[in-house]
Amino acid sequence: MANTSAPASVAATVAAQASASPLYPEIEPFNTGFLSVSGGHNLYYEESGNPQGNPVIYLHGGPGGGVAPSDRRYFDPAAYRIILLDQRGAGKSTPAASLVENTTQHLTNDVELLRQHLKIDRWVVFGGSWGSTLAMCYAQAHPHRVKALILRGIFTVRRSELEWLYEKGGAEQIYPDAWEGYVAPIPEEERNDMIGAYYKRLTGTDEDEKLKCAKAWSAWEMSTSRLVLDPEVVKKVEQDIWSLQFARIECHYFKHNGFMEDNHVLDNVDKIRHIPCSIIQGRYDVVCPAITSWQLHKRWPEADYQIVQLSGHSARDLVPQLVAAADKYKHAK
Repeated sequence: MANTSAPASVAATVAAQASASPLYPEIEPFNTGFLSVSGGHNLYYEESGNPQGNPVIYLHGGPGGGVAPSDRRYFDPAAYRIILLDQRGAGKSTPAASLVENTTQHLTNDVELLRQHLKIDRWVVFGGSWGSTLAMCYAQAHPHRVKALILRGIFTVRRSELEWLYEKGGAEQIYPDAWEGYVAPIPEEERNDMIGAYYKRLTGTDEDEKLKCAKAWSAWEMSTSRLVLDPEVVKKVEQDIWSLQFARIECHYFKHNGFMEDNHVLDNVDKIRHIPCSIIQGRYDVVCPAITSWQLHKRWPEADYQIVQLSGHSARDLVPQLVAAADKYKHAK
């Protein structure tokens, strides 16, 4: 049997790195609610920290990943009014896993609607992975509403990025064991278009096949997201609703190329280059390889750019850097 665990010395180094600058203590929201938007969606949001503090919105990944209580902990609760949002179909938002009127343009508008609903003039925007895409799209649409950007694990939904992870474009050579589980539900004759094959099943009428495919899709991404595999993260796919949310919504977006022109995000960087920004990238990020963040950096030299060694895709690999970035902007005007 193959041993796929990391050497103890590497695991210890990563653990020490993650704890070098601890997260802020656990806190509970002082306000929660649902925002009704188009398509019958009701979006869960919450506020924690200081009600009079500097507003910051946390945009989760996926799309479809949802927020977690730990997402509050990157921010100083004495300085920040911390806002978390479950995007359409994700987390506590309803209907769960709904694809109706669920596009990048809808999500960008939802962020602005939430800002208006909470009577916030301007805020700091934090986004990782897909959240970095949404954060940049929002900032490009509403630059005067953004005080600063904190971006992690840069993703722009270009075809080359999708092919790398989902279409035998390179990641399968690093994780061949996990790749076998990903392709297993798809007949060999359909494996030349994995996103299309999954989309057909995840939007089909066979509920057993839908759930099977949702779990296989989700397990593939969870297995590749950390530099050192975290079995507890992979166990998340055992949650039926979460797997359906994550896989259906992601596949829906990827099938439609993020509902954008292929290079839309990078081609519109000039609209936001005046906004203070920190870009934080794991060197060994297999989900969103460093090349995309490097290309963003070349187009946005004013932004702080940091490649973190011994780090993968997950925010949990980048805790010290993310906390430091959030601290940097806690008094942003």
